[in-house]
Amino acid sequence: MTPPAQHPGTQPSEAAAPADLNALDDKVWSRGVRRGDDGVVSADGIPVTRIAEEYGTPAYVMDEADFRARCRAWKDAFGPGADVYYAGKAFLSRALVRWLTEEGLHLDVCSAGELATALSGGMPPERIGYHGNNKTSDEIDRAVHAGVGRIVVDSFQEIARVAHAAHRRGVRQKVQIRVTVGVEAHTHEFIATAHEDQKFGFSLAGGQAAEAARRILGLDSLELTGVHSHIGSQIFDMAGFEVSARRVVELLAGIRDEHGVELPEIDLGGGLGIAYTPADDPREPQEVAKRLAEIVTHECENAALATPRISVEPGRAIVGPTTFTLYEVGTVKPLEGLRTYVSVDGGMSDNIRTALYDAEYSVSLVSRRSDAEPMLVRVVGKHCESGDIVVRDAYLPGDLAAGDLIAVPATGAYCRSLASNYNHALKPPVLAVRDGEARVIVRRETEEDLFRLDVG
Repeated sequence: MTPPAQHPGTQPSEAAAPADLNALDDKVWSRGVRRGDDGVVSADGIPVTRIAEEYGTPAYVMDEADFRARCRAWKDAFGPGADVYYAGKAFLSRALVRWLTEEGLHLDVCSAGELATALSGGMPPERIGYHGNNKTSDEIDRAVHAGVGRIVVDSFQEIARVAHAAHRRGVRQKVQIRVTVGVEAHTHEFIATAHEDQKFGFSLAGGQAAEAARRILGLDSLELTGVHSHIGSQIFDMAGFEVSARRVVELLAGIRDEHGVELPEIDLGGGLGIAYTPADDPREPQEVAKRLAEIVTHECENAALATPRISVEPGRAIVGPTTFTLYEVGTVKPLEGLRTYVSVDGGMSDNIRTALYDAEYSVSLVSRRSDAEPMLVRVVGKHCESGDIVVRDAYLPGDLAAGDLIAVPATGAYCRSLASNYNHALKPPVLAVRDGEARVIVRRETEEDLFRLDVG
């Protein structure tokens, strides 16, 4: 699938310090986060000091009510005539799968592990879509055997593999064609996924997509239901979707003209951005749904096509804002004339996005209130790596000290899912908070977990 990325906003070093370092911007924090009269921040009624005492740090703290509300917002915005697939690559656990199932969403997976988690968590297989640019024969066979609702094929070899697996099991597998539409979204180079020079999908310009459709329509064991396009990640501008939809509809019209078949579905992918800093300006689900429906309807009318059923794949847009990462400050190191380095008990092992994509984040002191003057800081981890940066530039109170708790919001997507054991670090737990209670949905790793894989 598509690696995640970050749209950089205004750098704190280029902007004035916030007027109030104790304020928590609703744009970047989950809906259940509040700062109490005592200065301590709480998550859905649970003070972060209590979370740190009971569960340790670092820890990912997820607002379950906020997650469910965002699921409903996306589902309601698109209505019964469309399908919302949560992109499991952003973050996936069995508890989260249960929430998705209960809220009526579909689920997009792209590996055998994600498929196993989806099924174990109770997601009906017909509501699962399977992605990936290099699915193995075994993975495809498992997906077909499970009865997934659709497989998004990504190569000619994969068409043959899926057809063979479906034929062996005596089923007709629904598939979609992933196409690259030549649209380069305004995003990081590594996550712009619709231009020609990349590993995903069939090219429109080279005629590959039309050939893929021809081959699938000639196979009895496959049912071609539609076309899939994904143009990138952390996108704020809807213009790219308009160009993508136009080119996908042109393909649908070409398939109709050549084969006499109007495909019933079109998937425009995901990639809608969230606010990592107050400078970011994300789109609301209602706006996204309205605009995409207008775009597809307009293009289909121009091509004299019936408007197909739309599906989308928000992942980050649902889970990203629901979670913050809680850290304890270890050292505070001023560098005269430059900035102050604040080292925490985590780092690139629990959030590699800053090192990988130059991602920008916000950060706040959450264990107390402070009226000290702001200082420009760089929040770094404890790993033996100069690139081990969590927040590149931010302002924190000048009296910040070892033992303080700080939190980085908007870490629900691509932080735990990209977490590593670099330096044999132990991956943090994921805690779900709701109605004043916290529970572990993914436990903290232990040294015993490391040793289970080390056969000695």
